[in-house]
Amino acid sequence: MGRFSLVALCVLLQGLPAEPGPYTRRLTRQGISVELTIEPVDRAAAASLREGEDVVVRFSLRDAATNSPVTGASPAAWLDHLSEGEHTTSEQCVGKVKRFAEGGALSAAELDLTVHYVVALNDDATITVVDPRFGYGDTRLLALIPLASAGEDWALLADQTRLFVSLPESHAVASIDTATWKVTETMSTGVQPVRLALQPDQGYLWASYRGDSPDDPSGVLVFSTRDRKLVATIETGRGAHELAFSTDSRFAYVTNGGEGSVSIVDVRQLAKVADVQTGPQPVAIAFSDLAQAVYVAHAGDGSVAVIGAARHDVMARMRAEPGVGKLRFLPGGRFGVLLNPVINALDVVDTSSNTIVQHATMDAGPEQIAFSNKLLYIGHRDSEIVLMIPLESLGAPGVAISAADFPGGQHTLGRKSHPTPADAIVQASGENAALVANAADKAIYFYKEGMAAPMGHFSNYGREPRAVLSVERNLRERRPGVYETTIRLVGSGTYDLAFLLDQPRLVQCFDLTVAPDTTKEDTSPLAEVEARGAPSETAAGQPVRLEFRVVDKASGTAKAGVPDLRVLIICPGEWQSSEFARERAAGLYEIDVSPPRPGEYFVYVDSASLRVAARQMFGVTVK
Repeated sequence: MGRFSLVALCVLLQGLPAEPGPYTRRLTRQGISVELTIEPVDRAAAASLREGEDVVVRFSLRDAATNSPVTGASPAAWLDHLSEGEHTTSEQCVGKVKRFAEGGALSAAELDLTVHYVVALNDDATITVVDPRFGYGDTRLLALIPLASAGEDWALLADQTRLFVSLPESHAVASIDTATWKVTETMSTGVQPVRLALQPDQGYLWASYRGDSPDDPSGVLVFSTRDRKLVATIETGRGAHELAFSTDSRFAYVTNGGEGSVSIVDVRQLAKVADVQTGPQPVAIAFSDLAQAVYVAHAGDGSVAVIGAARHDVMARMRAEPGVGKLRFLPGGRFGVLLNPVINALDVVDTSSNTIVQHATMDAGPEQIAFSNKLLYIGHRDSEIVLMIPLESLGAPGVAISAADFPGGQHTLGRKSHPTPADAIVQASGENAALVANAADKAIYFYKEGMAAPMGHFSNYGREPRAVLSVERNLRERRPGVYETTIRLVGSGTYDLAFLLDQPRLVQCFDLTVAPDTTKEDTSPLAEVEARGAPSETAAGQPVRLEFRVVDKASGTAKAGVPDLRVLIICPGEWQSSEFARERAAGLYEIDVSPPRPGEYFVYVDSASLRVAARQMFGVTVK
């Protein structure tokens, strides 16, 4: 991280009694009052924290003199498991935080609350999850998630603990736990789910579905996000469907592309209450929080219809050009951006007057919209160029729209073997930066604002990244001065929750006890992994084959068909590689690797399906 200097400002809080309800600790140092709260997601109050449960970790920071919130800070935290009877001194806490902040695979904490993951929806019915902490172009593959069939769309819970993926060919929606990166439920639908959306209060997941033919009625499926059960199937009309919600989650709005209408669904009743004729071919819909109205864009005639949240009819209409394809609102909800890939145009909608106040001509089929804190990003179907428009320049009537650009790869962004409505451009975690998935390049690019070109990219392990997400595990400012994230307590025992605040410099280790879960299933390894013919030396740049034998612990026989035997090769501080081994014969697996430079390399193996945690197998000297 490069942001830590060894300053002994650490005062260790040990042995303070826990307060009733959630785990709470308080301290005041360097003029800052810090309140740490840890509370289970699913239990209103608990006598103790328990392994296996999801908890919210929350730091509230205030100025000790004025009691005003400390905003715009960048706190960091790590969870470190302690041996029985181990006690962390103030000096040890400082050293521990320094080691964690510097990073590195061999000095990692049990759980890092500073990281984010880059997730790609691929063409081959998989999802890749990578950790980009080591620099773009040098990443770790954390998981390769197999799906029952190719994913069409996805939706991420606000607390980022669960990812949902629609699987039309399998007539199902997959539910993925982002703590383990495993599919925990496959929710059967009986129909082909397409678009996914979460209502603002996160209570329900909505999935549009399509019929077997264009003339078949279709509509939406509604799932409870708490238990992932299907609670309603609501037929709305023919054609493709897009989804939007009122701010209070009272109403859902569903376009019916084949009928020129929008169905309004009462969320409390889970029943359709109105069908509103809006115009030919509704293709995009978005709710403006400021205007408290839903805006519907139509490819057929270029019109934008406005339906007020308090009424079930069209209250206003704007006219653009036929061919519009995408509509999204800027933060705040006053101005909307309307893209037309047919005539290569951009229009800006002002909800205060329900008029189009700006128009710009562009090239190459604009069809992707993403926002950072400062910029609007526009991706093109027929070009690799990504446009950047300052948000502050949008919405001024009659003022020309100016833009800069950067190349989002080598090939056009629309060159995909399997199109998806999910975003291929998103804001990078916690930064004025963007991630761009280029399917044809089989790579994801990282662009930092102010640069002329991407700062770097990383391979998607030979797969087409059709869409991309940034999943955060870092402490984010949810409210002024309140920084929080959701984590899973993976094991019982005693821990340090090591905390770092940059300005002013403050280091603190909080003691934390996690109770065992007496109801949990056995998690002991199901197999033994043995290295075969492990080399002790090799030459830099020369290929070497690494072989492993997997033996089932229950039967003592060779274990065939292991899909996720992962081999991690590390030269500390210099290089690392991670890939899944291929099966050469029953129970015998191998990979080929070419260490790039001299040094000492260490080989680790793990497998989630076999419950084999990463462990060092052997070392190799590269000359």
